[in-house]
Amino acid sequence: MNKLFSMICLSALFGCSPVKDPVDYVDIFVGTSNSRAMLGPYAAVPYGMVQLGADNQDAHWMGGYEYSINNVKGFTHIHAWMMNGLMIMPAVQDLVTWEGSSSSPYRGANAGYHSRILKETEKGEPGYYSVFLYDTDCQAELTATNHCGFHKYTFANDYDNARIMLDLNYPAEYGTDIHEGYFKVISDQEIEGYADTRVAGDYILHYNIKFNKPFKTFNGWKDDKVEKNIREWKSNGDCGGFVEFDVKKDESVLVQVSLSLVDQQGCKNNYEAELKPYGWDFDAVHQAAKQEWNTLLSKIEVEGDEADKKKFYTNLYRAYAKQTWSDADGRYRDPLENIQQTQNKQPMYGGDAFWNTFWNFNPLLALISPDILNNWVLTQLELFDKTGWTNNGPTGLEHTGIMEVTHEIALMVGAYQKGIRKYDVNKLWEAVYHNATEEGRRIEGSGYAGQRNLNAYRKKGYVPIETGAACQTLDYAYTDFCTAQLAKALGKDKEYAYFIERSENWRNQFNQETKWQTPKDSAGNWIADYDIFSGYKWIEGNGWQYTWYVPHNIKGLVETMGADLFNKRLEEGFEKSVKHRFAAHAFDRHQETAFEYYINHGNEGNMQAAYLFNYSGKPWLTQKYSRAILDIYYGDEPYDGWQGDEDEGQMAGWFVMSSLGLFEMNGGVTSDPEFDLSSPLFPKATIHLDPMYGEGKTFTIIAKNNSKENIYIQSATLNGKPLNTPKLKWSDVIKGGELVYEMGNQPNENWGKE
Repeated sequence: MNKLFSMICLSALFGCSPVKDPVDYVDIFVGTSNSRAMLGPYAAVPYGMVQLGADNQDAHWMGGYEYSINNVKGFTHIHAWMMNGLMIMPAVQDLVTWEGSSSSPYRGANAGYHSRILKETEKGEPGYYSVFLYDTDCQAELTATNHCGFHKYTFANDYDNARIMLDLNYPAEYGTDIHEGYFKVISDQEIEGYADTRVAGDYILHYNIKFNKPFKTFNGWKDDKVEKNIREWKSNGDCGGFVEFDVKKDESVLVQVSLSLVDQQGCKNNYEAELKPYGWDFDAVHQAAKQEWNTLLSKIEVEGDEADKKKFYTNLYRAYAKQTWSDADGRYRDPLENIQQTQNKQPMYGGDAFWNTFWNFNPLLALISPDILNNWVLTQLELFDKTGWTNNGPTGLEHTGIMEVTHEIALMVGAYQKGIRKYDVNKLWEAVYHNATEEGRRIEGSGYAGQRNLNAYRKKGYVPIETGAACQTLDYAYTDFCTAQLAKALGKDKEYAYFIERSENWRNQFNQETKWQTPKDSAGNWIADYDIFSGYKWIEGNGWQYTWYVPHNIKGLVETMGADLFNKRLEEGFEKSVKHRFAAHAFDRHQETAFEYYINHGNEGNMQAAYLFNYSGKPWLTQKYSRAILDIYYGDEPYDGWQGDEDEGQMAGWFVMSSLGLFEMNGGVTSDPEFDLSSPLFPKATIHLDPMYGEGKTFTIIAKNNSKENIYIQSATLNGKPLNTPKLKWSDVIKGGELVYEMGNQPNENWGKE
C-alpha cells in the first residue's frame, strides 16, 4: 500500500499522466459534423435500442445532430436508420409547442422551445452526454441502458412551471409522421403511451415515463392548440404533451423512459430488468454504461501514438452502433406486426444495411464478439422462419431492400465457416438456398426482401439496364459464391457446382475491348459512348469503382484485365485520389453525371481497393495505400472523422481491422478463411480472443521499427517461422500466437509477392 501511495505521489510530482483505459480514448464528437442522424454524441450501450442524444437540425437528409450548431431542440431516444422516437426537452421559456428551426429566433412569435447551448459545457463519453442549456437555464445530462433512457435536468434558478416537453413529431432525417399519439397519466409521477409512426417503415413505439418528483399538471397539444390539466391525450400529426413542475435552484428533475416496439408490458419489463435495480441513481447507470463499453473496447489493446489510439478506440466504439429491437425478455414484433418470442431471450438485432460489411465489420465481430455475430445469424433465421426471407437491413425488424443486395448471406456463411454455429444449420442452408433461387419481392406490410431481379439475372447471366442496376450483377455473383461455399461445406456437390459456375457471371458485364465493367441492355448491347466515371446504372458509385468489385475472384479479374493494366489503372486511381482524401462525395447518393473520381473509400462498394495489390504482384502498394487511407481519410475531430457515410460501423470496422493490418477480401466465406495482410498502424496490438476460441488466448501483432515513415513490411514471422505471403489463415489467428514484422521506409519488393 505504501509503495502504491509513493508511486501515485511521484506520478503527481513529475506530472505523469494517469493510465488511460480504452474507453478514455473515445471521443464521441468525432465525425459528428455533416454526419448522418445515426452518428451523434449519443448516450448508449453497445447495440442499444436507445441512443439518446441531442437533435438540432431541421428535417432533411443528414439531419439530426450537427456539431457546428450551437443549439438543442431536444433529446431524442432513437437514432437509427429510418427510425426515430420520443424527443424530450426541458423548457422555462414562454409556452410554445414548436421546437423551433435551426435558424429561428429564441424569442418572439416564431420562437420555439429549443435552447442555445454553452458549447464549452458540451461533454460526452461512451454512455453519457451533458450540456448546459442557456435559454432553459439548466444542465442536461443523459445516460442509457439497452431499452431505457435516463435524463437529469439540474436547474440553475428557481422556476414556477418549469416544463418537460414530450414531443412526438419533430424534425428527423427521414421525417416523422405520427398517425396517432397517445399519453395516459398513471400517477403524478408516471405517464405511459405510444406513437404510431409512419416513416419508411411503420412502427408503434410504446413508452413509459417516470419522474422522480410529482408533476403539477399534464397537458397535451396538437399544432398550437393546448389542452391543460388532463389525464389522457390522443392526437395525430404535430402533437405531444408536457408536464409542469415548480423547481428550486440546483434542484434536479430526473426522468426515466423505458421503450418497447412490442407493447406497454414490454416497457415495464425492460424497466424492471434494466433501470429499476439502480433506483434513481443516475451516476450508477452512467458508470455501468461506461464500464460495459470499456470491457468491450479492452478486447483489443494497442500501443503507440496517442492520436492514433484515439482514432482506433473511437472507431472500435462506432463499430457497435447497431440496435437491439427485441425486448429484454426476447419478445419482438415481426414484419407482419405479430408478437413473437425468441428462445432463451435471444436478442433480435437491426440497423443499417450489411452492404459490404463482409470486408471489415463481420470479421471484427467474429474475432472479438462471436456471440453478437451468432445472434445476427439467429436474427436472420428467425426472420426467415416467420416471413420466409432474411434481411439485409432490418430497420426495426422490417424488410427494406436497402442497397438492393442480400449481403446478410455473406455474414451467415462467414460465421458458419469460422465455427460460429449455435443455430440450426439445416435452416441456415434453407435460408441461403432460398435467397439464391427465389426472386425477391415486396413483403405485405413491409419492404423488399431478397434479390429482386434474380430471374433476369438467371436468364441472361447479368441484370439488364431495363431491369435494374448493373452492380446487381456483381453483387449477385458474389452472393452465388457465398452460397456455393456453404453448399461445399455441407457436402452438397451438385449445388456447389451450379452456384460456383454462376458466381462467374461478373464476366458477362466485363467489356473485353475496354477492360471495364459496363452496363448492357437486354439484347446484350453495351451502352454506347459509355463514360466509366458516370454513376448511370450503378448504386452510389461509378463504372471505374465497380470494375474492381469482384471480391470472390480478384485473381480472375487480374488475369482478365491483365496485370500490367490492372496495376497501372489502380495506382493511377490512388494517386489521383489523394487530393480528395480518397473520397468521392458526389457518389454518396445516386449520381448519373460523370465526375472524374477514382477511389471512393467514402462508400462501401470501393473499400477493398487498397488490398487489391496483394493479388497483382505489388503488395507493397497495399501497404502504402492502406496506411495512407488510415492517415488521410480518417480524422480525429468533429469535422473530419469520416469523409463519407459511416453506416453504423462499416467504415469504423475498416479502420480497426486495417489498423491491425488485417482484411478479408472474400468475406471469410471459404472453408479455410484467410486474412489479407498489410502494414499495421501500431508497433504492438494484442487481440484478446473470445473465450469460445479458448480461455485466455491472445493473438499479438508486433511491427518492429514501425513509424509514419516505416510503413513497408521487410519480413514477417508467425510464431517464429518465416511468413512470406501477404496471407494469414483465420485458424492460425484463433489458435493464438504472435505475428512479427520488420518494418522499413522503402518497399521490399521480394516480400509477399505471389
